[in-house]
Amino acid sequence: MNVELRFFATFRQAVGQKVLEREYDEGTTVGEVLRELEAEYEELEGQLVENDGLRPHINVLKSGREVLHLDGMATELEDGDQLSIFPPVAGGRR
Repeated sequence: MNVELRFFATFRQAVGQKVLEREYDEGTTVGEVLRELEAEYEELEGQLVENDGLRPHINVLKSGREVLHLDGMATELEDGDQLSIFPPVAGGRR
């Protein structure tokens, strides 16, 4: 199945591009994809997964829906899904 991975802010810098197209086996989960990305990209290591869950303040959307409101790391991907991965956001002006 084909899945589009979309990266934002510092994660985009770590991967070197905004969008990756990847082929995965049926039944692949969000957690499997995130662990694979951490293993593949040195700058992502330890940035996505913590204690078998998402690191705090990381947002991961499966085709526009927050995976924490689905099955979290166990959320299965489907052909044509977009997986959007956002780093923690802080800041603003006072």
